[in-house]
Amino acid sequence: MSFEAITAINEAEASARQMKADALASAKAAEAAAVEDGRLAVEAARSKAAAEVRELRARSDEKAKQDAMALASDTENKKAAMRARADARMEKAAALIVERVVNG
Repeated sequence: MSFEAITAINEAEASARQMKADALASAKAAEAAAVEDGRLAVEAARSKAAAEVRELRARSDEKAKQDAMALASDTENKKAAMRARADARMEKAAALIVERVVNG
């Protein structure tokens, strides 16, 4: 083989090694960027989920308070109705007891 051919082969091999090294470096940089992008995406998703959980908890707490107040109001209404019926029956019961005591 001629010296020029050997030199051309050596240059081609060196060029191929350089291209391979450049491609490897580029791939590693792309991988690092992808990993960082993934980490940031996960972090953003985690933050968003935490914010949504806080919002849902606040809503559920407010709903629970409203339901508790509605239940308490309903209970007070039932209690007042029962008390009114009891008061009405109390007069009848007292009159019945007095009648039995008097009549013996």
